Amino acid sequence: MSKTVLITGASSGFGKATAERLAKKGYTVYGTSRKETTHEIIHFLKMDVCDPLSVQQAVAQMMAECGTIDVVVNNAGMGIGGSLELATSEEIDLQMGTNFRGCVNVCQAVLPIMRQQGRGQIINLSSIGGVMGLPYQGFYSASKFAIEGFTEALAAEVRGFGIKVSMVEPGDFATNFTARRRNSEATAKSEAYSDSFARSLSLIEKEENGGLQPEILAKKIEKIIESKHPRLRYVVANLEQKLSVLLKRIIPGNWMVSILRNYYKV
Repeated sequence: MSKTVLITGASSGFGKATAERLAKKGYTVYGTSRKETTHEIIHFLKMDVCDPLSVQQAVAQMMAECGTIDVVVNNAGMGIGGSLELATSEEIDLQMGTNFRGCVNVCQAVLPIMRQQGRGQIINLSSIGGVMGLPYQGFYSASKFAIEGFTEALAAEVRGFGIKVSMVEPGDFATNFTARRRNSEATAKSEAYSDSFARSLSLIEKEENGGLQPEILAKKIEKIIESKHPRLRYVVANLEQKLSVLLKRIIPGNWMVSILRNYYKV
């Protein structure tokens, strides 16, 4: 039986690549976007993950059309670059609201459905930035750290209802995430931070633009969906970044901070 899959942020990047791959494999795929969107093989829903009412309405529409939600991929997200000290309340709220609260809003909307079905699968997109705090991407990291804790707790709470929960931790990928990053004007103009921010941002953009293709992550998500016993965490990255995740787990915290400072030229 073909599974029905809901993928947030499916108009570009990871979401689009995953939605297209699954649809071509015979899954019934619903993708979400904040704008009205059409696609030959993906059913698009208008949804703003930051707005709980918008999420509820989109989920209700999907249920009215196909009667079930088997898999949810929480992919919608964005990034803001800048110093933690100079981040505005609006920037913090936007970063945390989109990446973390957006994920929570979608989970809260679909969990009653999955509990009633007695089955379901939730895959949340975290990041290597959710494993280590990245300089000048601090609130992005904070939002992904929050997803890590939320997902781990969620997996424990809902396993008894037949709901599987996993998270994917991507490294650098060549998507439009880089071009869409919002950078702090205050940081760029700051005497204290502007030079190191420019150096760090240049490296970040270079690594992202030269990163893996999103189809690699889409293939991994397909394998997670098809796995009988999916793991809680999956790191999807190049070898160097996989090793950095392993290193983070075994070395003293101060050493890791020094490594990050040297790598990002802070």
